[in-house]
Amino acid sequence: MHASLGNACVTFMTDVISSSGEPDRFWSRIANELAEAIGQGVYAPGVRLPSEHSLAQQFGVNRHTIRRSLASLVQRGLVHAAQGRGTFVESFAVDLVLGKRTRHRHSLSHAGLRGGLQVLRACEVQAGLDEAQALHMDVGSALLYLQVLGEGASQPLHVSERWFPLPRFANLAEVVRSSGSITEAFAQHGVLDYMRLESRISARLPNKDVAEHLSQPITRPALLVTSVNVDLSNVPIEFSKAWFAGDRVTLTVNHHDS
Repeated sequence: MHASLGNACVTFMTDVISSSGEPDRFWSRIANELAEAIGQGVYAPGVRLPSEHSLAQQFGVNRHTIRRSLASLVQRGLVHAAQGRGTFVESFAVDLVLGKRTRHRHSLSHAGLRGGLQVLRACEVQAGLDEAQALHMDVGSALLYLQVLGEGASQPLHVSERWFPLPRFANLAEVVRSSGSITEAFAQHGVLDYMRLESRISARLPNKDVAEHLSQPITRPALLVTSVNVDLSNVPIEFSKAWFAGDRVTLTVNHHDS
């Protein structure tokens, strides 16, 4: 994520040896049994696993052993942990289309899902070299910065950093907060249609902040998509860097959408 923005914007796992002295045998066996249950559909996609306390009672071990078993399942991509809510079976891989008119809600509706965008951070920043080049502005120009979480079926799909020229989009953050839609925010700023000029896709390991937002370990690669959107006069209106959860998202590049 952008190194200089943390201060500018308003905004477990313990390896414990069990009392039996055979921690590996117990936690790995439990992890394998849970993985088999997931594979057999005992725990369906999207379902929350029993609590650590319930699993500890079920397998006759302490909660530290259960935590290690669940951490193993997270590393294997079978489940993800949502802080304060529990551990859930990975549920789906939604196909998001990257085309000339990429829209988050439109892609979700085609997949039969509901979702939107949540603003995590919003502030005014100065354009760095990358932002200035992408938006055809001078270094140091005023930009609106948003960090946004994209969700589908209550699952985090991507977290992104987005930069918009100021003062043109001065009230954009407020509209996105209320509507959950960049497209609607653009429309309220006079941009009724816009297109994606380019997208660059790479697979990288996420940092801690990104991994936490995507509910995945930092050891699991994510898809990084860097893109530029322009209005119908070909004027850049948005530069973004979006991290997609690689196990929940398939990205399709469509060169022929209208």
